[in-house]
Amino acid sequence: MLNNVIEARHLRVLRAVATTGSFSAAGRELGCTQPAVSQQMKALEASVGTPLIVRSGREMRLTQAGESLVRHAAGILAGLTAAEEEVAAIAGLRAGRVRLVSFPSGSSTLVPTALAALRAAHPGTRVFLEEAEPPASVELLRQGDCDVALAFRYEGAAGAEEWGDLVVRPLLSDRLVGLVPEGHRLARAGSVAIGALAGESWIAGCPRCRGHLVEVCEGAGFTPRIDFATDDYPAVVGLVGAGLGVAVLPELAIESVRPKGVRTVAVEPAVRREIVALTLPDLAQVPAVAATLEQLEKAAVR
Repeated sequence: MLNNVIEARHLRVLRAVATTGSFSAAGRELGCTQPAVSQQMKALEASVGTPLIVRSGREMRLTQAGESLVRHAAGILAGLTAAEEEVAAIAGLRAGRVRLVSFPSGSSTLVPTALAALRAAHPGTRVFLEEAEPPASVELLRQGDCDVALAFRYEGAAGAEEWGDLVVRPLLSDRLVGLVPEGHRLARAGSVAIGALAGESWIAGCPRCRGHLVEVCEGAGFTPRIDFATDDYPAVVGLVGAGLGVAVLPELAIESVRPKGVRTVAVEPAVRREIVALTLPDLAQVPAVAATLEQLEKAAVR
């Protein structure tokens, strides 16, 4: 029964002793003194609870336990060396993996620019991308199913999600704008009070955006009549362009679509959503995660 954990440095000494045949020769190979080799061998024998070397005159030979330990030491030390090299590569950004979760409009605008820059700077770092809207994406982060979550929350929204347990990297403030068909009575207005759209048919986006739309409209004194609802932003634009209703979308979402048959108008009062990159405090120290956050921030500035 082992009394203590076997240390890798002791295994290296044992292998050197077995290879060279003496403590002094092992010391020369390892760059240490003969007494230091003797001390570490005693510590190893104390750990395993049995002699590993037998001295006969000036000769030295391994016991059966010593032979067994040397046989396994080669594989153990090779695996440890490989692990050390892999960790060094990850720490130096020559390797690494980042699992990124983003909402769709972020995936089509911020993410491509950020990941292209990350690959150019650190080609050994691999990024795996999945899509999910908050709060589902934030829950994936908390559960350990991703390393970075691109998320958003609406300014002043009731029951705004709390991120106090996470590292929050602010990226940008994304204003919502109105979408109306080209022939709409307000198509050429510089700005529109949201109450002026009270009697319109509405096309709503994702469930969270839909809920916020209702909240904003009710604050203006009416409940929107939502005739169509879809998570697909190009579909929202297409439905508005076909004259089937009006919508409110984030500017970032419109950047990823080629609007046809629609006009954008500023909506008053201004409604914005805060877009952030989130990670866990421990993950923020991982070089590949830190580099991904940095590139997302730069992409938002651009």
